[in-house]
Amino acid sequence: MGEEEVLQSESNVTNANEEYSFPVLRFDVPPHRTYHFHRQFITPTNPNNFLKAVKWSPDGSCFLTSSDDNTLRLFTLPNSEIDAPVAASDDDSFAANVVMHEGESIHDFCWYPYMSSSDLVTNVFATTTRDHPIHLWDATSGLLRCTYRAYDAMDEITAAFSIAFNPAGTKIFAGYNKCIRMFDLHRPGRDFELYSTVKDKKEGQTGIISAMAFSPFHSGMLALGSYNQTTAIYREDNMELLYVLHGQEGGITHVQFSRDGNYLYTGGRKDPYILCWDVRKSVDCVYKLYRSSENTNQCILFDIDPSGQHLGTGGQDGLVHIYNLQTGKWVSSFEVALDTVNGFSFHPFLPHAVSSSGHRRFVIPDDGNEELCLSGIVNIYYRHAEPPKGFLFLLFHHRSGLLLALFCISYLILYYLY
Repeated sequence: MGEEEVLQSESNVTNANEEYSFPVLRFDVPPHRTYHFHRQFITPTNPNNFLKAVKWSPDGSCFLTSSDDNTLRLFTLPNSEIDAPVAASDDDSFAANVVMHEGESIHDFCWYPYMSSSDLVTNVFATTTRDHPIHLWDATSGLLRCTYRAYDAMDEITAAFSIAFNPAGTKIFAGYNKCIRMFDLHRPGRDFELYSTVKDKKEGQTGIISAMAFSPFHSGMLALGSYNQTTAIYREDNMELLYVLHGQEGGITHVQFSRDGNYLYTGGRKDPYILCWDVRKSVDCVYKLYRSSENTNQCILFDIDPSGQHLGTGGQDGLVHIYNLQTGKWVSSFEVALDTVNGFSFHPFLPHAVSSSGHRRFVIPDDGNEELCLSGIVNIYYRHAEPPKGFLFLLFHHRSGLLLALFCISYLILYYLY
């Protein structure tokens, strides 16, 4: 008995010392849905609300959404996992734990890199909205902790278009028109460092800095995407411009480094391709990953799985496409929604993924003296035989006649990929 106990204790010590390995994600079979959220995004005062983005927290305990009603909702995963798929229902799986309201349209939001739900000090995230300063929110109580204010030459508050914490978690980088402002996280207020992205004779990176990402290995590299269809690589410490990448067809809306920090992936507005760049030799694009986004102005977010081997992205076709990052080849795809999938995010260490979808569309009648006839039947054809759920038809009375608007109600779906 004594020898068996010793062997068992030694095996436990060996298992404890083994490094954690990420779960193997299978993409040869479609994932099954575990949670579904829809109704709590639709209110009587705003029945045409839709989701815009979703992001997992760094500790994987919850995910955060932004929607068109200028509201952020935080959903905490239940303690018990659900292995069986849920039945198709319009009822939400559970309600949001924390709801935070902003004053204007939300441009961007990001989690504190060392966030932990068990630590009240680090359980925070930052947001930037139109005509407002940067807000730092308490993810536990939903209260506003502090603000970081930037002022222009007229001493008026100017809003950032993109924000990100540096890897050390000590500063907030914010993107503005032709410049970057750097705020000290521990000194809220109007103190910041200003760095222009345009050098003498219009050299450098022009336009609005719409996306940013840091290299994950503390290499001091920072990637900035601009609406002028360029992506630039800078040094984090002094914002020295290293090189500029050209090739995107639309304004940059999302940039992300690979897990090893050697590659950079960029996506643009109304651009059907995600471009892969080797930051060690930025001469040409390594390969392109297709997604259906050439006819939408929405920002469509993509994500890389924890192992760094696959990339998942949504699109207008309602599908999530999975690509092998080693070869750049398409692996599989699965249907998520009946409209544009604008957000997709892998769980940091569990075989889960979350997606957000929604798109607002208007059908405006042509100008003219002819009356708009709405008699008869309006048919919308999809691959499905029945009219798709989640579509709301609204008929408005307008001075110039009748305005027919078609809105797609947003969906938030959590998938189990294991």
